[in-house]
Amino acid sequence: MLLVAAVNANAASRPAVIELYTSEGCSSCPPAEKLLEELAKQPDVLPLAFHVDYWDELGWRDRFSMPEATQRQQAAAQTLALKTVGTPQWVVEGRTAVWGVSKQALSQAVKASRTALAVDTVRKGSELIVRAAAPPASEQYDVYVVGYLPKAVTAIGRGENAGRTLTEVNVVRYIRKIGTSRDATREWSVSLDRMPKDAERLAILLQQPTSGAIVGVAQIELTSTLAAR
Repeated sequence: MLLVAAVNANAASRPAVIELYTSEGCSSCPPAEKLLEELAKQPDVLPLAFHVDYWDELGWRDRFSMPEATQRQQAAAQTLALKTVGTPQWVVEGRTAVWGVSKQALSQAVKASRTALAVDTVRKGSELIVRAAAPPASEQYDVYVVGYLPKAVTAIGRGENAGRTLTEVNVVRYIRKIGTSRDATREWSVSLDRMPKDAERLAILLQQPTSGAIVGVAQIELTSTLAAR
């Protein structure tokens, strides 16, 4: 049986985005990483692991930690009026926060209806051309590029997970806002040469800045000459 239930038809053209805020130094995070690994096997879900950096001074420096991950988690907390942040914490579709490891809570959050604005991507040599549809009248969205590593295995030498070997999937290695769309279809160029070498896949996220809601997604395999819609 699938972990996440099928969503309604108007969202069938794109996967649900599930962000996990995690750290190799957090003893509560390996079960969440295992759940993320299960989610990554589902075609209707795009799970992304953001490794925060505020655990790095507590015994083990996470090699995947990024200040940008911490900043994104803090921004989500502000948007969702959360009193605190921590690990493991999930944000589903930019709209719902889930703490710990709750399959039921994640499944329920994914069932909510979602928007699927069109995002087209074409690779031209070392450049990726991103073209996003105009938002509905009086609305806008920010456009993010997320580069991620499909799988890694890490032996932990110190800290709360000392002695464990962790399997980590969809590890975010890069995230940047490349622009904002307001009143028309727009196009951006992204230099792939600036991506970390281990960012083997990309996701383009369209996200409303006020509500945090994800409204469009595209996924790209960097080994392909043509990007996927």
